[in-house]
Amino acid sequence: MSNESWDLLDLRRLRHLVTVADVGSFTAAADELGLSQPGLSSSIRRLEEEVGTALLQRAARRAYPTPAGAHLVQAARGILAAATDARAQVRAVAGLQAGELTLGSVQTFTSVDLADLLARFHTEYPGVRITLREDTSTGLLRAVAGGEVDLAFVALDEEPLPAGVQAVRRYQEDLVLITGPGSALAERGQVALKDLDGEAFVDFQAGLGLQTVIERVCADAGLRRRIAFGAGQMTMVLALVRHGLGIAIVPRRLAEGSGLPTVGIGDVSRQLALVLRTPEPANPAAAALLRLLETGPGAAAAGLPGGGKGSPSGHHEGAS
Repeated sequence: MSNESWDLLDLRRLRHLVTVADVGSFTAAADELGLSQPGLSSSIRRLEEEVGTALLQRAARRAYPTPAGAHLVQAARGILAAATDARAQVRAVAGLQAGELTLGSVQTFTSVDLADLLARFHTEYPGVRITLREDTSTGLLRAVAGGEVDLAFVALDEEPLPAGVQAVRRYQEDLVLITGPGSALAERGQVALKDLDGEAFVDFQAGLGLQTVIERVCADAGLRRRIAFGAGQMTMVLALVRHGLGIAIVPRRLAEGSGLPTVGIGDVSRQLALVLRTPEPANPAAAALLRLLETGPGAAAAGLPGGGKGSPSGHHEGAS
């Protein structure tokens, strides 16, 4: 008997063997399985040919496992139980009663209320385990392409998205200036970037994403910022600004949620996108999350590929 014969063992034949062993009769087993007795006998004979030895012996209209058959019956019970469990797990994942979903996001993404989105998802699909991964755009794009993350919110710039990753939703976030409560700028509703020369800035330096956009728009306005502090966590940026150690340019929604004085800086924004490996995700949980995005807060602000407000076509930024 070759190893190939063992590789080809059929679950149906194993079930036939176990049933005969359980009821002790080909006739009763055939009735239970809904087979003809010749059909069942043929199935057992084929199984014996595959394993290269007799598995059942007949005596006085009864059937008993041979020593080899008894070992295979015991193993077959585990194999059949595992197959049944695997089938149930597959159905549970497909039906969203179980499974896993990994969602990635840059640290400063505000176009969608992620906590609300994940809360609504959990309410509807409590059996699905959710992991939220915060990283730079570069790290998230690599994770999406490699299959580590199902979908991710990333920042965009002038570089094309990497092969195997595409944008399925696009977002635009307005940027504003935040200041400390005692700053002279706090009383102004609008300021030109070029008029901020000499001000101390707190810079968000978690990669190159938001930082790159800010550097570009300031350069275009002729402003050379004086960076007094740099921080890799937005919570620290806000804390430093709150203590009067500098001003910062951040997404509008983040600024409004901080409680700090907010000053407009004109029509300045950045572009973000929700990216996947394919337009229709293979993970049912990811597809369900996309459906929830269509109905939740921020849904109207999202565009389809190529259709977002002011969105570049298929570009990305290096980080948050």
